[in-house]
Amino acid sequence: MSKENIANSKNIGNGVMLNAYPDSIGTRLHDLIEMLEKPEFKDVFSLFYVLPTFFNSDLDRGFSIIDYNLNKDLVSEADLKALNRLNIKLKFDIVLNHLSVVSPQFQDLLKHGDDSKFKDFFINWNEFWTGNGQMDGNGVIIPKEEYLNKLFMRKSGLPILKVFFPDGTEKPYWNTFYQQIGYNKITPKDLVGIKGLLSGQVSSICDKVNAAIKIGEGFNDLDFDDSNQFKSEILQIVNRNRSYLGQMDVNAKSPLVWDFYEETLEKVKDFGCKILRLDAFAYLHKEVGQSNFFNKPGTWEYLKRIKQMAQKNDLMLLPEIHAEYGLHLHEEVAAEGYYIYDFFLPGLTIHTLENGTNKALLVWVNEILVKGYKTVNMLGCHDGIPVLDLKGKEVNGVYNRGLLLDKEIEDIMNTIMERGGRVKNLYDPSGKKISYYQVNATFFSALGENEQKLLLARAIQLFMPGIPQVWYLDIFAGKNDYEAADKGGDAGHKEINRTTLTMQDVEQGLKRDVVLNQLSIIRLRNTSKAFMGTVTINETPESELDILWTNNSDKAQLKANLKTHIFTINYTQNGIAKSMVY
Repeated sequence: MSKENIANSKNIGNGVMLNAYPDSIGTRLHDLIEMLEKPEFKDVFSLFYVLPTFFNSDLDRGFSIIDYNLNKDLVSEADLKALNRLNIKLKFDIVLNHLSVVSPQFQDLLKHGDDSKFKDFFINWNEFWTGNGQMDGNGVIIPKEEYLNKLFMRKSGLPILKVFFPDGTEKPYWNTFYQQIGYNKITPKDLVGIKGLLSGQVSSICDKVNAAIKIGEGFNDLDFDDSNQFKSEILQIVNRNRSYLGQMDVNAKSPLVWDFYEETLEKVKDFGCKILRLDAFAYLHKEVGQSNFFNKPGTWEYLKRIKQMAQKNDLMLLPEIHAEYGLHLHEEVAAEGYYIYDFFLPGLTIHTLENGTNKALLVWVNEILVKGYKTVNMLGCHDGIPVLDLKGKEVNGVYNRGLLLDKEIEDIMNTIMERGGRVKNLYDPSGKKISYYQVNATFFSALGENEQKLLLARAIQLFMPGIPQVWYLDIFAGKNDYEAADKGGDAGHKEINRTTLTMQDVEQGLKRDVVLNQLSIIRLRNTSKAFMGTVTINETPESELDILWTNNSDKAQLKANLKTHIFTINYTQNGIAKSMVY
C-alpha cells in the first residue's frame, strides 16, 4: 500500500533555495556570487534567500531595518545582474512589525516630536494604554493585569524603549524585540547649564560618570559628594546624552505605515524579488484586551492588505510564524492559500536520526500531503533550531497534542545542548522564563558532527514536499562558533551558526566528500523533473524510510536505514537509471 499526493508544479517547485547573508562568503555579495559561479555549484540553486543586511540596517543582524535601499557596503547593482545571469531568483524579507530607531521616520519623530509627520507612525506605549492601566514611578503605564497577562513576550520586562525628546521629555515606545542603549561620555561643557554648580566640581562629576560608563555600571548609586544636590540634573544630562538602537514597533493603524509598505514592495520587486518573507507579521496587529501575537480578526485583515499589494507586484508571500503545533496556526495560514515555513522539520529530522524511527516524521509528511500545504522547509537557518513549534497546546479547554511529546522535545534539546548548543527563552510579563523557544547550534553540531547523519538529513529534506531552503554553513558542515556566540551580546546565541567563510574555506570545503555529496543531491533536487510530479510514501518498517517521486518517466527514490544512516537514491536521467549510494 502507499499514500499519494499530486504535487502541483505551480505550488510546489523543485528548485532549491540558498540561504545566506550578503557577506556570509568572503566580505561582500560579490564573493558569494563567485562561489556560485564555480563548476561545483552549477545547477545547484534556483533561488537565493538573501538576509536583510542586503538593505541598510543596524541591529539584530539585519532585522532592524533603517531603509530598504541597497547596503552599498555589501551589495552592488552588478551583483543583481550577475544573479540574474545565473538564473537565480531572489527572496527577501519585509520586517512588517518594526523599523530601526535610526530609520528616517523615527529620527524625524525624535527631532520634531508632536509636530512630526510620523508622530503616529510608531506606538507610544503610554498613549496606547491610557485608561487601561496605572502609571508607575518611572513614568510608564503598567497595563491592567488581565491585559498584561495576554501579552506574548520575546524578552524579559515590558516591551518598551524609553527615548528622550529635545524638549526634555522621556517617552516609552513599543519595542517587542531587541534594543541596545549606549551612554556617551560627558564633558564639562555638558554641565554648563546646571545653576550653582562650581567649576571645581565639574571635573570630579565627569570623572565619576565616565568611569561608570566605561565599566557598564549604573548611575543611580553614584556618590557625587558635595555635588549630590545636583544629582537629578546630572543624571538627566547623562540620559539625554545616550544613544539608542532598537526595533521600534510600527503603528499599523497609521495610513503612512501602509504607504511605506506599498513603496517597499515596489522597491524589492525592482531588485528582483520573487518571494517575500513577512517577518514578525503576527506581532503587527495590537489591540487593548487582545494578545499582541496573531490576534484575530485583525491579523488576518492586515495579511489580506499585504496580499493585495503583493499580487500587484507579482510577489509570492511567505508569512513567518513560530507557534506551537497544537495551536494549528500553520493550518489556518495554509488554508488561506499562503506558503508556510516548515519549522517542524528541523526538530523532527533530529528526532528521526537520533532515535532511528520514522513515526513522527511520517505523521507530519502525511499531513502536508493530505491537506495540500505549500511549504518552504529547512534544516539550519540564520536563526535557531525550533523546539517550541513541535509542542502541543491547550485550546479552549482541549489539549491538542504536538508532533512530539514534551519528553521527546526535551531529549532533543538536551542532546543539542550537550553538544554545545545555546538556548533562547520566552518570558512572562514579570520577566520570568516560561518556555524554551529554540536551540542555537549549527545543524552539523546538533547531529554530533556526524557527516553521515548530516548527509542523510539533507537527503530527507530534499525528498520532502515543499521548496528546500539550504543554509550556506550546513553545506560546508560548519561547526558551532563559540567565540562568536560569546562576543555577540544579548543576541550572541544566534552567532553560533553564522560563521563567515573565506574563499579559502570554500576551496578547502570543496575537497571534502560531505560537501560534494550534498551538492550532488541538491543538484538532483534542483534539476530533476521527478520532483514536480507525484510523491509516494511507501510503507516500511519503523527504522526505514522510502520516498518516491514520479513524473511520467522521471523518477527519484530515497531508501534509507534510520538506524545505520546508510541510504540510496535511485533516479532516472535522460531515461537512464542511475544510483547514489551513501
